[in-house]
Amino acid sequence: MEISGKIKLINPTKEVSDSFKKREVVVSTEEQYVQHILIEFIQDKCSILDSYNVGENVTVSINVRGKEHSTKDGEVRYFNQLQGWKIERTSSAVPSEQN
Repeated sequence: MEISGKIKLINPTKEVSDSFKKREVVVSTEEQYVQHILIEFIQDKCSILDSYNVGENVTVSINVRGKEHSTKDGEVRYFNQLQGWKIERTSSAVPSEQN
């Protein structure tokens, strides 16, 4: 799956544990009702975001992940996660006319 839009936020890499790290990016879609989509890059994919900046138009390739969690009270909850694995710049600039 892919999500296209403008980078609104790039967080620094977080060391969640000794063996796990993640980095988050927020991409704002460009549609009538703008959506701000949080996408996580994990492990060796964190560095992919190093060459990107806020304001750039991008397309992010993602996998949708789902998790089940049981609370102490026995209640079962479900969570979704968008995990990025590739990001590419897109051009929204209109080419100038040549004379």
